[in-house]
Amino acid sequence: MDRRSFIAATVGGLSTTVLSAETQQPAPMRRIGFLSPAIPPSPAEDAPLWEPLRKLGWVEGQNLVIERRYASGRIELLQPMAEELVRLKVELIVGNGTVASLAAKGVSATVPIVVNRSGDPVRTGLVANLARPGGNVTGTSTIAPELDAKRLELLRQLLPGAMRIGELVYPPNPVSRVERADKEQAYRSLRLQPVFVETVQADNLESAVVEVVQRGGQALIVGAEPLFAENFSTIVRVAQRFSLPIVVESKYWLDTGGLVSYGPSDVEFTRKLAVFVDKILKGARPGDLPIEQPTKFDLVINLKVAKALGIAIPQSLLLRADEVIQ
Repeated sequence: MDRRSFIAATVGGLSTTVLSAETQQPAPMRRIGFLSPAIPPSPAEDAPLWEPLRKLGWVEGQNLVIERRYASGRIELLQPMAEELVRLKVELIVGNGTVASLAAKGVSATVPIVVNRSGDPVRTGLVANLARPGGNVTGTSTIAPELDAKRLELLRQLLPGAMRIGELVYPPNPVSRVERADKEQAYRSLRLQPVFVETVQADNLESAVVEVVQRGGQALIVGAEPLFAENFSTIVRVAQRFSLPIVVESKYWLDTGGLVSYGPSDVEFTRKLAVFVDKILKGARPGDLPIEQPTKFDLVINLKVAKALGIAIPQSLLLRADEVIQ
């Protein structure tokens, strides 16, 4: 090759490289919404929810924008927040729980909605059925009736002499209404009497726990409502005054005074949520994706609290426990 041909070839190669670099566009940013009735978490608390999605290639700030909206306990704000997310043209909305998901469904029949932990998505009207949700909603369910019965069985083993069990109820969540009969049946099957106490405000939680005690409650079940989670330290403080053991769903509540937790694996649920979001962003229709139910459940026992309350944990439960807090 002569000098002139070499220069032409080199310049041509450089031009092709430059053009190729110029035509390579950055990955398009995808936009999703997250709607929750809870208070905004800290970055450290928020990160684990999205880590499985990151492992699937969706990285916030690189190819993903997450529009977060938190109602901080004011559920009347959920609908306008959902409307705002629709105006922002998000490609899907993750509804954190039943109430948020119903708000999102109420403002759009076309934007895909991924439910994160609905107690009963069928009877609350989120989906037609679990196998074929139809419409624009899919996601995960905690199969609450079955879990309620399991927790009562645990209480029966922990406190064989207990007869009356208190339970805090959050009426704005429709799950509490549609599953009341199931819960009452579960109590009757174990020859226990429920003491349901309704509360909708943080200011009333202390009096609600006191009412449980006044009505003869010998233990307390606290469901996974944002109101209860955000004010759990208040619930524990009052319960400890009356040596009232507390059963919860999430093991993260045990650090502040719960006795035992039994519920779906948080790791499994966050992974399932990520898979739903990934599939929909890649073109799947939510109505074609069956509602996922948990397959792994965690039993965690707080021995420190048990000792403080004078409760001897049966060896059979200790052997079954996934984790024992010393």
